[in-house]
Amino acid sequence: MLVVAVGLGLWAFALEPASLTTQQHKLLIPNWSPELSGLRVAVLADLHVGSPFNGISKLHRIVELTNRLTPDLIVIPGDLVIHRVLGGSFVTPDDTAAVLARLSAPQGVWASLGNHDWWFDARRTIAALERQKIAVLEDTAVRIQRGNAHFWLVGISDFWEGPHDVRKAMSHVRDEAPVLVFTHNPDVFPSVSDRFSLLIAGHTHGGQVRVPLLGRPIVPSKYGQRFAFGHVVEGRRHMFVSPGLGTSILPVRFGVPPEVTVLELHPG
Repeated sequence: MLVVAVGLGLWAFALEPASLTTQQHKLLIPNWSPELSGLRVAVLADLHVGSPFNGISKLHRIVELTNRLTPDLIVIPGDLVIHRVLGGSFVTPDDTAAVLARLSAPQGVWASLGNHDWWFDARRTIAALERQKIAVLEDTAVRIQRGNAHFWLVGISDFWEGPHDVRKAMSHVRDEAPVLVFTHNPDVFPSVSDRFSLLIAGHTHGGQVRVPLLGRPIVPSKYGQRFAFGHVVEGRRHMFVSPGLGTSILPVRFGVPPEVTVLELHPG
């Protein structure tokens, strides 16, 4: 039993947090134009650079892997920095953004802030990203052209620490083209009208721990398991929650490896 316990501890506190995986998902979503079918969105959620086994060298690996996956669009839905994670070593958003500057996608690289970024310094984090030509969407939207079609990318600020002004964000959508929304915390999902095709979020880390038969003991969402991970469909409303890449509070991952998520979008 002791050998098993040591092995599980090593896996949860070292091997799995140090790993790097990618998962690709084909999603059929409402109100998505056939001309935009096949759009590939890479999601780099909860980077938490500086958490154990997740420093700048790991970030270089994440960037290289993401570029090899050739996404059309890259979104970074918040929590670039760490805040009181056991065994962590703080990395500034400036150093993180300098590495993220190497990301490449024809429809751009876009970011929003998470609660940890707000707790650290929202203005400094935004400035660091924008210096590296990574646009930050906080309760606003941008029109993105792809071939002869276009869609709107809407960024909503963090549900805990930002204004998360959904009405203001959606007011920037000027026509009936498809709408793709991204934000840090999935708890904003019930507040957004069904005008959007897909909402992308992070924050939960997939619970960081998934125990067979028992599920995810801790999910930082007031909706618990409902918004913990993956493709959430409620009526015609679709959301995808990425398990992210770093760790928070405890540097543990078990059954929820760090992941670069790629979503391939099709009309459904």
